Amino acid sequence: MTYHGDDTPISDAMQAAGRAAQGTARPRLLDELRSRLRLKHYSLKTERAYVYWIRRYIHANGRRHPRELDGVAVERFLSLLATRDQVAASTQNQALSALLFLYKEVLGIALPWMENVVRAKRPRRLPVVLSKGETAALMRQLSGREALMAGLLYGSGLRLMECVRLRIKDVDLERNEITVRDGKGGKDRRTVLPASLREALRLQMDAARLTHARDLEAGFGEVWLPHALARKYPNAPKSTAWQYLFPATRRSTDPRDGSERRHQLDEKGLQRAVSAAARAAGIDKPVSPHTLRHCFATHLLESGADIPTVQELLGHKDVTTTQIYTHVLNRGPGAVLSPLDR
Repeated sequence: MTYHGDDTPISDAMQAAGRAAQGTARPRLLDELRSRLRLKHYSLKTERAYVYWIRRYIHANGRRHPRELDGVAVERFLSLLATRDQVAASTQNQALSALLFLYKEVLGIALPWMENVVRAKRPRRLPVVLSKGETAALMRQLSGREALMAGLLYGSGLRLMECVRLRIKDVDLERNEITVRDGKGGKDRRTVLPASLREALRLQMDAARLTHARDLEAGFGEVWLPHALARKYPNAPKSTAWQYLFPATRRSTDPRDGSERRHQLDEKGLQRAVSAAARAAGIDKPVSPHTLRHCFATHLLESGADIPTVQELLGHKDVTTTQIYTHVLNRGPGAVLSPLDR
């Protein structure tokens, strides 16, 4: 059986049309996938990635319906990603996660353990870290909102998406704390708020409140809330506390329900700004916003902070993830003094 369009098998097309006429049409595969992802509270970014991989998997198998394919087809597809397309290990793992979700959560099919998948090699790389002087030079090339966001990445150790998704209520200027909600792994944590950014954050909060007030006057002002909180707290979507600290410059249609809302700022703007600032500062290293998070950890350890504290501030589940920064500092095996030198 071949696959018709994106979702419907050709041999089932007439049956599907008949069910549609009776009002009992079965949802298309990708629509079922999206619905299940949203029920499980996956992010829109993850949803788009999973849809992409499922489409690619279907096309790679002659547009056959995934229900007709088995673990062997999945193994073959993943192995080709590694051997022919030479994708990174993280890319292959994302494709695997998408396929496992499809079969388990949407189709209700248990795939056998795939022992024959050729795994993409995951190289062990040390993070790129700037010196304190390079970090200062980079920050001097930034201004306005981008400077504030970059300051939070470096001064609080936030991930890029954790920064752009901050809500007004997550910033506590009195306690000098930032609360990260639903971070990597679905975990919440608190981290330090740099005292040098307090005034800039106060002004940004005022700007976000003003934008929200204008949206309310225009008949809008609702913000997206996670995990069905909008149903539990009907007034929360329009409250100031839940608004994004860095709102988008314009409202847009939410693809999840068609509502017009103001979402968070697009992270690509900060990515471009940081890259341009690194070039302007004459830094000959690959610099991205995530580099500033690496600098946060490394510079804290250089100043004498202990690894468990840095681990907690970064939100690392495993201390070994944090310990990689000791290699950057040459406090790992490279710092051992040879007996000959003694």
